[in-house]
This record gives sequence, structure tokens and C-alpha cells, in this order.
Amino acid sequence: MERTFLMIKPDGVQRSLVGEVIRRYEAKGFTLVGLKLMAVSRELAEKHYDVHKDKPFFGGLVEFITSGPVVAMVWEGEGIVASARKIIGATNPLTAEPGTIRGDYGVTIGRNLIHGSDAVETARNEIALWFSEDELAAWEPTMKGWLYE
Repeated sequence: MERTFLMIKPDGVQRSLVGEVIRRYEAKGFTLVGLKLMAVSRELAEKHYDVHKDKPFFGGLVEFITSGPVVAMVWEGEGIVASARKIIGATNPLTAEPGTIRGDYGVTIGRNLIHGSDAVETARNEIALWFSEDELAAWEPTMKGWLYE
């Protein structure tokens, strides 16, 4: 079963949107297998955004993600990486479709509420960076038979 990494950024936590984000993924039928509220260290932030280290906005990303608590999550389900990105919406909330998290709640690109892995391989790497294997729960929801053939 495919997994993805999602993170509610400090602005989403401060705006009390944690429950709303979780509700959307649960309603879609995905399974939450890892969850933690945490302060992000500078070291972890720099590793997470390493792909952007040579870009001018790298410092701002690191500063923002370490500015307050985040909610780190691992979700599981068929096609979860692509589906999670659709639920999140475009990076820029001004172009995100209504009905997406960013389209409904986002205001600016610098405060776009949530991060989601962009590919299966990226998800594997991000999950390993943010969670140890013993922090992930292996369980099967009773509704699974109603979701998958």
C-alpha cells in the first residue's frame, strides 16, 4: 500500500486547521499511520528543504518551518501521493481550485498551510526523515473492504 508524507505548516497549526485537514483525508478513505505535533529543528528543516538549498528562498523556508509547531503525518492508501496533492491544491493559493485545502484556506504562497510529498520516492525519503519505523502504526481499518475491490 502506498504511503505519503504530509505536514501542516506553522500557519495551518496557528489557524486551527489541523482537524479540518485530517478530516478531509479520513473522509477520502485514507488511513493515518503516523502523526506528531513537533517543533522542527533547523537541522531537520534544512534536510527537508535540501532540494532548494541553492535557491534564494531557501533561508525563508527554513525560518518559516521552524517558527512554530507543525503536524507531521504519514497517510496510506491506493494512489495516496497523487490524490493527496489534488486535495492540497496548487502551491499558490491564488491559483488553487476551490474545494482544495489551499484554495479554501490559503491566502499567499509564503503561507500555504500544508506540504505534501510530490512523488512516491520523495514520500519514502520524507517519511524516513521525519519518522522512525516504530513511530508508524500498522493497522487495517474495517472500512477497507468498502473502499477497494
